[in-house]
Amino acid sequence: MMDLHCAVGATSYPGRGIVAGANENGEKVLAYFIMGRSVNSRNRVFIAEGEGLRTQAADPSKLVDPSLIIYAPVRVFEDKTIVTNGDQTDTIYDALVAGGSFESALRTREYEPDMPNYTPRISCIMDAEGNYKMSILKHYCGTCQRFFYEYGKVVGKGHFIHTYKADGNPILSFEGEPEEVKLSGDADAIAQQIWNALNEDNKVSLFVRVGNETRIINKEELVK
Repeated sequence: MMDLHCAVGATSYPGRGIVAGANENGEKVLAYFIMGRSVNSRNRVFIAEGEGLRTQAADPSKLVDPSLIIYAPVRVFEDKTIVTNGDQTDTIYDALVAGGSFESALRTREYEPDMPNYTPRISCIMDAEGNYKMSILKHYCGTCQRFFYEYGKVVGKGHFIHTYKADGNPILSFEGEPEEVKLSGDADAIAQQIWNALNEDNKVSLFVRVGNETRIINKEELVK
């Protein structure tokens, strides 16, 4: 089990990442961050939307292609919180509304079509008790591999899944199971552990929710 700061900072480009679990006080922990190498990817901020979250162009005049960068990373359905790295957040939400499941929703989706990287789609759902599921949809020889993981709440522990193993061209996709991490501190403390570990040039935005407290950090300022 790794320290959260060390796990996040283990590579210069983990891409987009999700952390889920519980801190030492048993409070639920959810976090999501985005990074970017291109001007278009870096030109983003997180904006709170009710209990959820959306991405928005920091400077709309610089927005080139919104297809894979503008979406709702966080949505809440009843007592469940959904966190993903793309518009599959809406796919999961709509499936739950219709009586479906996290798994059935993601079986209708694939990795992102951003050849040659084929960025994995990572997703998480957490219930009111702090139990959670994670998933990653990956490209493999022209097919989609779908992996699902289910975890019960454990005080002081959680899991970290991210899109990329390391920087490169193409970028190497995440490998293996979600990484087990230690979780401690309130929303401010966990936000700083993650934000300070992210590569300074590539980090873009961070969302952290611990219990009922939410923190959002954006590198860029919103142009109004």
